[in-house]
Amino acid sequence: MQMSIEKFKSDIIQGIPDDLPEPYTYNSGLNHAPKRKDILSQAEKKLALRNALRYFDKKHHAILAPEFLSELKTYGRIYMYRFMPTYKITARCIDDFPHRSKPAAAIMLMLSNNLDHTVAQHPHELITYGGNGAVFQNWAQYRLTLKYLAEMNDEQTLVLYSGHPMGLFPSHKDAPRVVVSNGMVIPNYSKPDDWEKFNALGVSQYGQMTAGSFMYIGPQGIVHGTTITLMNAGRIIDKSNSGLGGKLFVSSGLGGMSGAQPKAAVIAGVVAVIAEINPKVVETRHTQNWVDEVFENLDELIPRIRTAVANKEAVSLAYQGNIVDLWIKLAAENITVDLGSDQTSLHNPWAGGYYPVGLNFDQSQKLITDNPDQFKQEVQESLRLQVDAINKLTAKGMYFFDYGNAFLLEAGRAKADIFMADSSFKYPSYVQDIMGPMCFDFGFGPFRWVCTSSDPEDLDRTDQIAIDVLTEIIKDAPTEIKQQISDNLTWVREAKKNQLVVGSQARILYADSEGRIKIAEAFNQAVKKGEITAPIVIGRDHHDVSGTDSPYRETSNIYDGSSFTADMAIHNVIGDAFRGATWVSIHNGGGVGWGEVINGGFGMVLDGSEDSDRRLKSMLFWDVNNGISRRSWARNDGAMFAVKRAMENNPELKVTLPNLVDDKIIEKCQF
Repeated sequence: MQMSIEKFKSDIIQGIPDDLPEPYTYNSGLNHAPKRKDILSQAEKKLALRNALRYFDKKHHAILAPEFLSELKTYGRIYMYRFMPTYKITARCIDDFPHRSKPAAAIMLMLSNNLDHTVAQHPHELITYGGNGAVFQNWAQYRLTLKYLAEMNDEQTLVLYSGHPMGLFPSHKDAPRVVVSNGMVIPNYSKPDDWEKFNALGVSQYGQMTAGSFMYIGPQGIVHGTTITLMNAGRIIDKSNSGLGGKLFVSSGLGGMSGAQPKAAVIAGVVAVIAEINPKVVETRHTQNWVDEVFENLDELIPRIRTAVANKEAVSLAYQGNIVDLWIKLAAENITVDLGSDQTSLHNPWAGGYYPVGLNFDQSQKLITDNPDQFKQEVQESLRLQVDAINKLTAKGMYFFDYGNAFLLEAGRAKADIFMADSSFKYPSYVQDIMGPMCFDFGFGPFRWVCTSSDPEDLDRTDQIAIDVLTEIIKDAPTEIKQQISDNLTWVREAKKNQLVVGSQARILYADSEGRIKIAEAFNQAVKKGEITAPIVIGRDHHDVSGTDSPYRETSNIYDGSSFTADMAIHNVIGDAFRGATWVSIHNGGGVGWGEVINGGFGMVLDGSEDSDRRLKSMLFWDVNNGISRRSWARNDGAMFAVKRAMENNPELKVTLPNLVDDKIIEKCQF
């Protein structure tokens, strides 16, 4: 074992090997990224080759040039498969990574988890989730980045440009160890085909929200948010809050993020039916016990749904097939659907994010590259059919919400019957109705932590610490946020039993500024005392209170006209950087698509020191209250309450508050 660790360390330290590794053998058993469209001109393909060969000594160019061109022709990208390491990429114990800086080792652990075969959607293409959410563009970038991290000291900063390691720069101990940007292109060049072109050239990438910033923790990362969403959706349709037993929830997608839906639905207590067209993805979720039963025949599925609803089962049923067929069948069979949504990757509709009805998975993959125009037409026709069936079911009482995957946006672009008379969407974003007013406005968002020991016992200790902290907080919490804290307590108490860990020993819960700071303080003290055996990494999904500007999702409940601005996300990452984050990231794209959102994230290593205590208090307070202040200025009731409370708790905080005008005064004005 010791020899294998030493070999692992030496492989990382060498970076890009001087001698060429053996050529890559394509593993058809893995879930691979779809072939990307042939979008480059001949001159641009030459440029892509020149760009790729920059990473390698000239002595290898004659061999690598035709090989990389073959990859570009075959897959639409140059992944540099030959340089994929032979060791297992996983979240090892922090001390197994070669390092001079403990925070750098923690970052290696985090990015390795993003590429673990049990975590990543397309691991050989360095894609973590969402069809195109990449950690790096190619394996040379991976190797060079890990080499830099292994060499880094605590007074250097690694700069990453869309996966490319620009280099180590002198900085200081309070500076971030890594600064990440992904897809930050000039706004006029931020259309989907621009991404295809720039990514094929090897000059930009789509980092999603947590892939390119190394904060992905597997599907658990969205299980908690989905659980809360379903529970609060239940409270919307049933004001008595009597629970979700016997309620039917229908959605689609079992991939990297959408795969959380069946697990969350069972925790929430509903009957869930989730459609997924990719057989390999269905098999993965079934073998991981994230979905209970699989059906390929709708005529067999329908009676099972009726039985499950009648018996008020908490069960997840996967339909291996097209979601459009499922919606049409449910409408035809007059099934009562209580809650409906969609989590296909419609931020990436033309390259495998959504598959048209009438074609199986393989046929769709072929059509994407053989006839992309026809594929687009088929997708848009399917969206129209899907919306028609959804409309029939909502007319009978179903509560349908957009789950932030650009479903409403792309359905609208497909000219589906999705608009009201005033040109607004018929259905709300889940942020508008649920997460915005119930969580984000009060500062509650997806706080995460990872045990760098990779020891499950350390994770158990962190769970108990979080329970102890929240139990104390809820005693004196104002009425406005008791429900949120109570939901969190229920979640973390049940977390281990629900077998949420895939990859790193990680946890998530929705916490506000007070909760995050107090939990992080307690973690830091536990590391200091040796109660937790190695540093803890804290972070969050960018899908949060202040990390993301996204008019069709995170900021869709911002009604002052500023939902299309991105000042908040930019200020978020700048503020986190100088308040003590270990690494920061800023992305174009994520969740709803390239050009549709700007989002920023962070990671922080808690090593038990007084320095960590200082950093966490400064940074976490800003990280949350930046967003609350923006939401308060937009006149959101919950945010105005939250920011006033924050100012009472910290007199150094002084926020500009809105003066509310009487609607009658506006209406009297002559327009």
